Amino acid sequence: MDPRSLTPVLRALRLCLHLLMAGLLVLAAVRAHSAAGTVAAVVMGAVYAAGSYLPSVRGSQRAAGAWLGVLGVSWLGLLWLTPEALWLAFPLYFLQLHLLPTRWSLPAVALTAGAAILSYVGHGAALNPGVFIGPLLGAAVAVATVLGYQALYRESERRRRLIEELIETRAELAAAERHAGTLAERERLAREIHDTLAQGLSSIQLLLRAAERVLPPDSPAAGHIGRAREAAQDNLAEARRFVRALSPPDLEHGSLAAALERLCEPVTGVTPEAAPRVRFSVSGTPAELPTPYEVALLRIAQSALANTVRHASASRAEITLSFMDASVTLDVVDDGRGFDPASVRPSSDGGFGLPAMRSRAESLGGTFTVESAPGQGTAVAVSLPLPAGA
Repeated sequence: MDPRSLTPVLRALRLCLHLLMAGLLVLAAVRAHSAAGTVAAVVMGAVYAAGSYLPSVRGSQRAAGAWLGVLGVSWLGLLWLTPEALWLAFPLYFLQLHLLPTRWSLPAVALTAGAAILSYVGHGAALNPGVFIGPLLGAAVAVATVLGYQALYRESERRRRLIEELIETRAELAAAERHAGTLAERERLAREIHDTLAQGLSSIQLLLRAAERVLPPDSPAAGHIGRAREAAQDNLAEARRFVRALSPPDLEHGSLAAALERLCEPVTGVTPEAAPRVRFSVSGTPAELPTPYEVALLRIAQSALANTVRHASASRAEITLSFMDASVTLDVVDDGRGFDPASVRPSSDGGFGLPAMRSRAESLGGTFTVESAPGQGTAVAVSLPLPAGA
């Protein structure tokens, strides 16, 4: 047993067993009325004390078995000299049940009870039910006590492990929620900076450029307008650097196309038989997209592909990124079981799936469509209009 969680209980039980053994040995020595009986009681007490202090007895079943054998032989010698030694069978029951495996401890307890009964009869005691009931009842009480304690201990250990796992899981969940919150806040700040500061500075730059064109070349305000336009341009570049720094980690070290291609790698935690084969392709001439566009398209692709893996039971899926003159389009198509888009509702675990993807697309002025039917696969398409000068 691992005594970490029940050390006080184990110590109290061990102390009670020592006191019981010592008291019964003194009783047997006093009632023996012979020097041989006293010596046998002292020998048994010495053997018991030696086993109690030997670490090998507590750490090895073989050593414990050998010690119990020597202790049993010394008890049989004392039992031969005095019938009072039969009371020592009771603490011996507990030692055997505690130190030996169940397949050996139960036969040892039965043999000990039988030896106690035979010795009592051999010393000339009259046969009566108490001669048999006493040792057998003591053996039954010892077996029930030890086995019940072991069952309670195992249940306590199981609950302790469950509590530890629950604490670890709660910590992991809290860390995941913090990470998700951090990513969501980064995306929100990037979108706010792009939609407010960056767009405002870009508009200021365009207005100052238009003012420069209508001013006479020798106007004293031309120099001031030029410096203001340069300051607006520098601050616009700085705002765009902030937006790039707040972009998702998947976009930090590569383009949107590279991040989408990485989504096609085998899905971790899913067996190869259950994971669909995913292919990525690019149509048209790739162009640099604003960071909010890249974030939205990447998140929509991740959500759509996650739905394919979890719910579609598809064997194949394809992600296509299409660049056109005035828009960029993302298509995620699978050959899974399909569903009825009209019956989709927010999930009970707090996820929103398709409504969240639609919200992302519409927040950038785009369109989001889902085509699916039971047994006919699913096609998710999002189209975002490219802003002028993006």
